[in-house]
Amino acid sequence: MNASIKQTETGATVFSGRAAVEVFRAKTLASALRLYAKTGMKPNRMYTPTNMLATAATITGQKFKRGQFDLAAQALTD
Repeated sequence: MNASIKQTETGATVFSGRAAVEVFRAKTLASALRLYAKTGMKPNRMYTPTNMLATAATITGQKFKRGQFDLAAQALTD
């Protein structure tokens, strides 16, 4: 199956296909990690610091220790 990321004329971004959705997932998680690192706010109830770091580790294959939110966000962005 083909994956694509397209921008429409109205400025909307469409993530189509499994690989493109994984890119969206990584970008969203990186943003959530940066928000938590900067303000201490959780984006939603399920995005606890532990869950965010565990998901980042699953996506990147790297291990992150407690408090390494910026490092995890940068790894997801890379």
